Amino acid sequence: MWVRSRPGSFRREARDAVTIWHLLWSNLFRKATRTWLTFLSLVIAFLLFMLLRSIAIAFSGGVSAEGLTRLIVDAKYSMTDNLPISYVQQIQALDEVAVATNLSWFGGYYQDPKNSFAKYPIDPISYFAVYTDFLIDDEVLQRFASTRVGIVVSESLAARFGWRTGDAIPIRGNIWPKEDGSWDWQFELVGTFSYASSQTDVPLLLLHYDYFNESVIDWAKNQVGWITLRVGDSYHSADAIHAIDSLFENSSDPTRSTSEADYQRQFARQLGDIGLMTTMILSAVFFTILLLTANTASQSFQERIPELAVLKTLGFPDRTIAVLVLSEAVLLSLTGAAVGIASAFLLEPYLNANLSSFVGGFKMDSASAAMALGMALGIGLLIGAHPTWRAIRLTIIDALRER
Repeated sequence: MWVRSRPGSFRREARDAVTIWHLLWSNLFRKATRTWLTFLSLVIAFLLFMLLRSIAIAFSGGVSAEGLTRLIVDAKYSMTDNLPISYVQQIQALDEVAVATNLSWFGGYYQDPKNSFAKYPIDPISYFAVYTDFLIDDEVLQRFASTRVGIVVSESLAARFGWRTGDAIPIRGNIWPKEDGSWDWQFELVGTFSYASSQTDVPLLLLHYDYFNESVIDWAKNQVGWITLRVGDSYHSADAIHAIDSLFENSSDPTRSTSEADYQRQFARQLGDIGLMTTMILSAVFFTILLLTANTASQSFQERIPELAVLKTLGFPDRTIAVLVLSEAVLLSLTGAAVGIASAFLLEPYLNANLSSFVGGFKMDSASAAMALGMALGIGLLIGAHPTWRAIRLTIIDALRER
């Protein structure tokens, strides 16, 4: 038989819920300075977590689906050594290779040394045939291919400096002097390109290799930094690697061919074990945060013991008081984490615009955010467990003695 609940009981439960919520916020800001400092520490910790995890993921070798069929051909003994430009055609002639293109690190800056970003001399047609996850209009590509001093840039880079098609873009070199001894390179912007949705929007400038090669100083002519190629499918990668390295094994410039993912990992290893470094940094940060928040929770509980006795005297059950004490720790931890995560997402465009050339692209993902929130929940439960246990065991008489 259906029984209607008594209105008085419902109103009492609603009133108790409002009271608990009011007490929760009042207790959190009993010592406002202490709470805000703890909150700020949590925000910084989780912001740092998101940033460092993003860097670790970028260096871990993750590539797009198109990147699974790309290989990198580099100098065997050092990434800083160059390869002859003639290698490109020899590699292109191999049966295992669909298309090959050459790249070099150009260096330099726009107007101010602080305005540094990636710049590559490339062959326009073969480059975009290899990097099919770079999106460029056919009209822009043809204009780029036919304009000797032309450049194309990523949309984010054009937006950063307010560049428009037809603008003259001066770049001050710092690696390659020109044939006449000067370091000033002049280019014309002919268009922009974008990235597939799965790719980080990294600021990038692409210029004509032919123009670079005819203008650069004599000792740097007819050389490339590395060669990137695409095979028909990933199953042919091992055959292509063996064929390329065997072709140049006995030459004066032997090669080392790897997959794009392995190349990224090798580059990261030159900087050190990125994963280990980020783990050590984050472990130290969160251990400190755990001690800090636990101390805050303990002090807050100790100050409120007499008030908890009053709540018990007024008839609040132990379960309600336990929820109140535990919720304070969890709410503070989750709120700090949420603000830190949101800050990381807001900073993502700025970091990609200014730092991606040095540490790779920053890409905040939902998996990292979920992991951060899970950690925040765990921290809140951990630091709130002891005060909650003490609140349950607390008797009214013992509590009033704390006055």
